[in-house]
Amino acid sequence: MSWDPVYRLVKTIPRGRVTTYGLLARALKIRGGARTVGHAMAATPSGRGIPWHRVVAAGGRLIIREPIGTKQRKLLESEAVPTHNGRIDFSVYGWTPGSARARGSRKTPPKPRAKAHRASRKARAQIGRQQYPLHSAKKPPAKVARPVPRVI
Repeated sequence: MSWDPVYRLVKTIPRGRVTTYGLLARALKIRGGARTVGHAMAATPSGRGIPWHRVVAAGGRLIIREPIGTKQRKLLESEAVPTHNGRIDFSVYGWTPGSARARGSRKTPPKPRAKAHRASRKARAQIGRQQYPLHSAKKPPAKVARPVPRVI
């Protein structure tokens, strides 16, 4: 999988703002969510001007380990984004990616999702029980061990 869409979106994060892995994943509709975006950010190539330090964990937490964590904190502070106890005030410095369609990265509107997903799953289960009656047959009640009377 190419991480180029992730890197293009990260380049649009304004200076002095941060966003989360999950918001990036939701904006790009990436399968695997925040964890997949985290893998993409871990593989960020150097020298391409990608502001990797502007992507933080949910709630504004800084989760990158040392020594790179210190570098991320210093880069954010150079952009006037203060950190307190390893967190950033997301209500002040947070940035939510705009609609992916507004930027033109998606040409067609998204497909509507099926609403009767659970009903169809139940229907499939009913069909399966009809085809395989042995699997759905009731089991006989377990035999209860009765004590043997002692003869004295």
